[in-house]
Amino acid sequence: MYVNDTHPDAPMFEQFSRGYYLGRLYVEPRDDAAAAMCREQHERVNEQLYASGEGVERTDYPLVMKLGSQHFAVHGDEQVPADTLVVPETMLADANVRNPPSLEEVFLAKADHAAQLLSISEGTPTLPDTAV
Repeated sequence: MYVNDTHPDAPMFEQFSRGYYLGRLYVEPRDDAAAAMCREQHERVNEQLYASGEGVERTDYPLVMKLGSQHFAVHGDEQVPADTLVVPETMLADANVRNPPSLEEVFLAKADHAAQLLSISEGTPTLPDTAV
């Protein structure tokens, strides 16, 4: 489980099911077509929840999140504040997010589930076999 730096006693993502972790992030619109979160938090979540723990591993692979009924890849971005998920504006309406920024439940796919979801998305890199 990833514990965020701003509230050390509060986990950013908690165990939810066999396929997902559950977290709460501030969701707000972004002009860019790609979803992103704070780069530092992205790397830590990637390291703690997607890495196998064997040797040196990349921490820049996309995380796979679900907001509403949509799955999407999330990258790290230095311009995104901590505890925030920025998504294309069209996703906000589809996920029924009103009056952003809004604190919303966000699902983070576990490594094996994320690898499957990414592998079926065109043009999206998959996680290495060691992460699943």
